[in-house]
Amino acid sequence: MTSFTLAAAAYDLTWFDQFDDHAAKLSAWVAQAAGQGAKLLVFPEYGAMELCSLGGRAIAADLEASLHEVARHGPATDALHQELARQHDCLILGASRPFFTGARPVNRATLYAPDGIIGHQDKQIMTRFEREQWDVVAGQGLTPFDTDLGRIGVIICYDSEFPLLGRHLVDQGAEILLAPSCTDSLAGFSRVRIGSMARALENQCVVAHAPTVGPCDFCPAVDENVGSASIYGPPDTGFPPTGILAETTLNAPGWAVAEVSLDAIRHVRRDGRVLNHLHWKEQAARTGVDLRA
Repeated sequence: MTSFTLAAAAYDLTWFDQFDDHAAKLSAWVAQAAGQGAKLLVFPEYGAMELCSLGGRAIAADLEASLHEVARHGPATDALHQELARQHDCLILGASRPFFTGARPVNRATLYAPDGIIGHQDKQIMTRFEREQWDVVAGQGLTPFDTDLGRIGVIICYDSEFPLLGRHLVDQGAEILLAPSCTDSLAGFSRVRIGSMARALENQCVVAHAPTVGPCDFCPAVDENVGSASIYGPPDTGFPPTGILAETTLNAPGWAVAEVSLDAIRHVRRDGRVLNHLHWKEQAARTGVDLRA
């Protein structure tokens, strides 16, 4: 498939008394995007933290206990996403969540398809809050996913601000990068936005940025959320001059939806007004830094 509809969520966090309430919310969100023709849906970083409400107020308010409560619902979360992907015949990058691979959790986003889980991507570079207060640890390695919609890479929030991470995925053939985020200020949101736009520019690819939005009064780890969902491309031939294919209103829940063309990506890399993707390697000769092949 050389073109498809991509949807990035600006997602608000909700208190739930039972998992079925979460399932109903997520089902409605997926149905709304699928109803607009979306074949790839992107949910934000730490959007799954709303599941800590299932443990009650005391658990949700405790930084450590909230991690374990959300992780406890991992199997049910996987089953729900797989069923929604099957029902709507789409790919879903689920909201990232803590996943315990050892004593400490990683921040993991999972990609679901109609026939099951394609794979997962763990965040690579942790923020100061994750390192110094939450003790969420980095995962190992970046690997793109081969899908019916093309090769897709995931750069979770802070990862989007580091050029070599996105480039590593692009060097492995990624044409679409997904950037789920969770930021508590306009400055934090802007850093991910600018990073995502830069990754689209330098790699001449499409980047989908999906943030959490709005207040969350029950979980201090994600108590304030600022952002808008956007889908970016290179501001060049075949793309909008701003590089913005779609975006939502700041801090308003909803979907940014855009038609994405792999042919347009391949064309601009081959014959754009600039050739950032092709000329990437020339930086090495100018700086003496190994920028990879």
